[in-house]
Amino acid sequence: MISIFNDNTVDEHRMIGRYMADSGMLGDTPVPTIEPHIPEGAIVDSLSVLSGVTDAVFMPWIEQRIELIWLEPIDDRLGMTRFEEGSAELNRRRKLRLDPGVVTIGLHPALLEDEVLYKHTFVHEFLHAAGLTLHTSQHDELTNKVAPMPKMSESPLLQRLRNSVLGDLKVKSWTCSHCGYSWDRTTVRKPTRCYKCARPL
Repeated sequence: MISIFNDNTVDEHRMIGRYMADSGMLGDTPVPTIEPHIPEGAIVDSLSVLSGVTDAVFMPWIEQRIELIWLEPIDDRLGMTRFEEGSAELNRRRKLRLDPGVVTIGLHPALLEDEVLYKHTFVHEFLHAAGLTLHTSQHDELTNKVAPMPKMSESPLLQRLRNSVLGDLKVKSWTCSHCGYSWDRTTVRKPTRCYKCARPL
């Protein structure tokens, strides 16, 4: 998890994602007048890092099989991947390493506010579509090789999501029982050490 002394956006983003469920916090996002786009270099670079990855069973076909759509603004996911074949047929195709058929990647229109997070989210979903269907450390590592997640301090969208989550949390500040120092809450996760004396809370 994140340290109170760094900007490890990956873990903070995961925690924000948990709080986003059923929140509707992105519901005020305007419906785009343009179609979603594939970020420059995202597919070529993704296919490159997937070379030799045995779980990427759909890699030979996936570039021609994906369809991009916008998620509804009220959706609480930044991205999703949907295989149009049923689970039984999809499992058969995975086992036999066959064409997966049409795969839909949905992106939240709020991502238009942040091109770096847009690319990160697209690559995340594209790797799912290529066959890495589970959220594993390998999936995270490959995603960040192609499109690193922006730091919280560099992403207005992540900051907006974090601020929305923080506004809904009951605990608004922390106080160290050792030195008495108090500070306002600025992260979703509870800090493990005092900002001032660094002793465990």
